[in-house]
Formats: sequence, C-alpha cells, structure tokens
Amino acid sequence: MASAKARHILVATEKECNDLKKKIENGGDFAKLAKKFSTCPSGEQGGFLGEFKPGEMVPEFDKVVFSAEPGVVSGPVKTDFGYHLVEVISRKD
Repeated sequence: MASAKARHILVATEKECNDLKKKIENGGDFAKLAKKFSTCPSGEQGGFLGEFKPGEMVPEFDKVVFSAEPGVVSGPVKTDFGYHLVEVISRKD
C-alpha cells in the first residue's frame, strides 16, 4: 500500500503561506520557518508529520502528498485548518 512522509507549515492566510513559500524559494530553511510560524503542533518538529497512508489526512492534503514530486514545496493548499505549504520527503507507491 502507498505511504508517504511529509512535512508542512500551517498558517491562517493565503498571503502568509505565499510569503513563507517565497522565503523557502530564496533559501529559507523549511524546518526553521515551520518552528517559527506554523500553527500546527508539528511545527515543533520542523513540520514533520511522520509516515501516513492515503485517507489518513484531509482529502486536499492527500491529493498533494500523493501526487507532488518529493523535495518540492507545494502550496498554498487550503483545508478547513488553514493554508499549508507541503513538502513530500518520500513516498512509496
């Protein structure tokens, strides 16, 4: 069965999400930015969510994690929780 390891940064607005994405694209450290800005408890671990299977996360998040190229920061991804930047660390299909 497919599984993935991913990390994310969760913020309240699309603007915050886009601003953080620009920082990462300009060399900012994803984990440090997650610790500083993410409203998810996973921010303490640099946004790391561990390993999970399809259906264990909300559908909008799953769609990105199980289709995006590993190592590329995707987003903003809107869910009921807010706006996410998502990076797939690894995926097994």
